[in-house]
Amino acid sequence: MSTMCDFDLSQALEGSFEADETGPEHCCCEPMGVEDGLFNLDEGVDLAVSRQPKSMQRVANLIVALNRMKKAPALCGGELSDEQLCSMIMESLVDETIVKKGQNFTMSEKKTFRRVNSVKQCTICDTSQKDMVRPLGDLKLQAITLKGGNCHQKVKFKLSRYISHVPTAPAQTVALSILNSNYYMSCFMKEDAAVLHVEDCSEEDLKVIRADDNMDRFLFYKCIKGHSETTFESVKYRGWFISTSSDRENQPVEMCKVDTARRLTYFKIN
Repeated sequence: MSTMCDFDLSQALEGSFEADETGPEHCCCEPMGVEDGLFNLDEGVDLAVSRQPKSMQRVANLIVALNRMKKAPALCGGELSDEQLCSMIMESLVDETIVKKGQNFTMSEKKTFRRVNSVKQCTICDTSQKDMVRPLGDLKLQAITLKGGNCHQKVKFKLSRYISHVPTAPAQTVALSILNSNYYMSCFMKEDAAVLHVEDCSEEDLKVIRADDNMDRFLFYKCIKGHSETTFESVKYRGWFISTSSDRENQPVEMCKVDTARRLTYFKIN
């Protein structure tokens, strides 16, 4: 990387200007005299450049001003007055912005989700036709193949859609609640595994969800794949999906990593 002392101002301009002094000793950071370089920009316009120490902002201002002044006579079709030249230089000044490095925030901490008026009532079954049921008095959902007149045991869900101020979601964001109740599906981390839970929560408390207050545990990415098959991925714990057992009945509905053996992560919404 070149240093300021390696910087040659004439290299930043479109044309080459002849200076009355040359040589590697005349760099912009050498504390020499006030008038050490003279550039002829156009007829009647000369620029004297000193090689006193300059900040990067001053160098940038000088380069921008030189280019504007060099092009101005051709654009204006005549000579510029002192007032016009002064105005041009002032307009060329580069604002200096100091950016202080502060605390690093993750993308999830910056996200805010707002519920919109888009609600869907449905039942959910896995690709093996097992339905989700909730045993009486239990806050755990189970996956069971219902037959005959037992279809009334299916849990009816309400899917509420959310939008984010930071539109980086890989799929539609939803909250899943049991119809006509305040029970919502939530996800939290226990040791090294995500756990699915049915949690009592006020609908008003979930109107606006912020990631930094831990309420995003109620949100899932609803992604449709293949032939109307849907996955539900935790918003808070990416890579963890709602799943059912692929070979056993009456097993809890749980979270799992994608492609976990003997777990189904694809569902049909009816």
